[in-house]
Amino acid sequence: MNFLQLQDRHFLIFGVANKKSIAYKIAIMLLSENASVDLVVRDESIAEKVRPLFPEQKVFVCNVEHETDIAQLRRTLESESNEPYDGLVHSIAFADYGDEMKPFHETPKEAFLQALDISCFSLISVSRELAGLLSKTASVVTISISTTRMASENYGFMAPIKAALDSSLAFLTKSFSRFSEVRFNAVAPSLLKTSASAGIPGYADSYLFAEQVVPRGRAVQTDEAAAAAVFLLSPRSSGIVAQKIIVDAGMEINYFDKEIVQKAVRYCPES
Repeated sequence: MNFLQLQDRHFLIFGVANKKSIAYKIAIMLLSENASVDLVVRDESIAEKVRPLFPEQKVFVCNVEHETDIAQLRRTLESESNEPYDGLVHSIAFADYGDEMKPFHETPKEAFLQALDISCFSLISVSRELAGLLSKTASVVTISISTTRMASENYGFMAPIKAALDSSLAFLTKSFSRFSEVRFNAVAPSLLKTSASAGIPGYADSYLFAEQVVPRGRAVQTDEAAAAAVFLLSPRSSGIVAQKIIVDAGMEINYFDKEIVQKAVRYCPES
């Protein structure tokens, strides 16, 4: 039985970079369900690395910082795609932290706005430009984070940007409801071991801490987050609209685990 009903459906995925990326895992899972997949990457250098991973899929190039690139992508897809897309994956995020992570109040305006443009506004601009290429009941899924309220110093200024991304889900769904049933949702994983995360200062230590906090003793795997995204792309999730689905293996329930508290107190300087 094809429970997810993804066979012969058509999807567009932004953000595949390598085998460790969540977008890659989503694409592989969709293909295993006999869906068809087209891929969009940032530039030609990435495309050269991605094409060997997906030799039978179309790989397009689009730098979402440029509105002209998105418009050109639409024209290209119109000419090369014979069917509407049943779903779109927005797995795009970028933040320039410079040489070191600065305190939040020292965030450079230029860096913040660039991250906001790439990581959040691109969902809006891509959805607007490609609206005519989506099926009436298409599912759009973006990648957020499990919490935007925790002031994690090594995540810099990205959490407020992801909060804006989360908020945009409701507004995009409402806008699209005027002419379709397209729905927007997010998968929000806790710390993942990806190539992008490896470049964040201090991330490795936080990942190791997460493995202690998660009740099962293992941090969330990229496959687990990707599986949630695939479910949201499927017709089986049709009643889930403008939501953020947290995938953290229970991390948020366990910050005060007795053993972790004891370790912290044991190494805390005496007052």
